[in-house]
Amino acid sequence: MIRAFIAAEIDQPVAGRILDAIDELRPKISHIRWTPQTNCHLTLKFLGAVEEPQIDAIGAALERELSLFPRCTIHAKGLGVFPDAKRPRILWVGIEGKSLAALAEKVEGALAPLGYEREKRIFMPHLTIGRWREFTRSTRQLRGVLEQWRDYEFGHSLVCEVKLFQSILTSEGARYRLLKTALLDHSAFA
Repeated sequence: MIRAFIAAEIDQPVAGRILDAIDELRPKISHIRWTPQTNCHLTLKFLGAVEEPQIDAIGAALERELSLFPRCTIHAKGLGVFPDAKRPRILWVGIEGKSLAALAEKVEGALAPLGYEREKRIFMPHLTIGRWREFTRSTRQLRGVLEQWRDYEFGHSLVCEVKLFQSILTSEGARYRLLKTALLDHSAFA
């Protein structure tokens, strides 16, 4: 069994601006494990434990379902926390894009015939940039940082493909290995 997820990667200039922001935020936010730049991606669906023989079927289903889906632009903007500012666990960069919900739905549709349940939660596109190591109560300083960065513009990325990754958990955090790539329709743009 392997731990797997489906994601879209962001363009290098946007990832660089996020890394610069993390460098600026490090002294202002404590007890957090920062996400390495190489792990910065937009998760479209977390699969969890997958049997290795199923990887080819997942890749083929994504290729079939997404081959006619147009390329699209995503916009990285602002910082926020999950579950909420009173009990922060995850620090994220917000992601917007008019085609994102439709893309996530296409991924769900591709995997449903393979036995993967559709996500019941509302799709909340974001890039996780940090996780608190322990339960933390919001502080005035954190609320100030969130307010200051609420509308910060990280930039736009073009989504041309969707990737299936393996997530390998290590003591230093997760490492990702690319398993399959499904190209979006390069002749169309949404």
